Amino acid sequence: MDTLKNFKNTLFIDIETASGGADFSLISEKMQDFWIKKAKNIPNVLNLEVSEAYFERAALYPEFGKIIVIGMGFLFANKEGEMSLKVKTIANSDEKELLKEFIQFINKTYKSRELTLVAHNGKEFDFPYLCRRMLIQGLEIPKSLQLQGKKPWEIIHQDTMEMWKFGDRRSYASLELLAELLGIPGAKADLSGDRVNETFYKENDLPRITAYCLEDVIVVAQLYLKFHFLPLVEPHNIEKLK
Repeated sequence: MDTLKNFKNTLFIDIETASGGADFSLISEKMQDFWIKKAKNIPNVLNLEVSEAYFERAALYPEFGKIIVIGMGFLFANKEGEMSLKVKTIANSDEKELLKEFIQFINKTYKSRELTLVAHNGKEFDFPYLCRRMLIQGLEIPKSLQLQGKKPWEIIHQDTMEMWKFGDRRSYASLELLAELLGIPGAKADLSGDRVNETFYKENDLPRITAYCLEDVIVVAQLYLKFHFLPLVEPHNIEKLK
């Protein structure tokens, strides 16, 4: 399938994040002070206390959160020449080990090729979050993710949210909303992004978060195909790797 040549070096990703600590009281006094300053600039629509806001919002910021799951997917042609998708996840409560595994995968799989990452809201969330957490953990950022100092047109990674904006920078649309609007089967996991922290710390259910992340990667890939006016991958051609 000639079309797949365009996606040879394309990797669809999604990350799930949690607050750096299970509770505000468990982080250092210095980090508590930094969070209090940060919280003053965060819209507090729920009128949360500082400690509650930490549990609900810290995961959104790489300075106060951490990555617990990375989902990945890539397109290929099966034996019948049909568009197919393989997806897998890396999950670990130890963020440094998680990032090490992701970096090893990137460097081994795409060592001598140009890698294009695709994510929903990737340019404002996934990509910079990954880079900042790697830096914080003292890990060397893969060349394909060394984005600091680059001009926007020099970055080859793609963002399905940016594609949807059509130049309208005020527009925000969730992955779930676009999937519904464009007729893409939505995630089957019974979870939403705002419940990941609770599921991780209070329910201790990392496998459930992993399943949710995996389904999101599938939706991102299908959405990307939709933007390129290509047929969606049939469910029987989606392979979930362990």
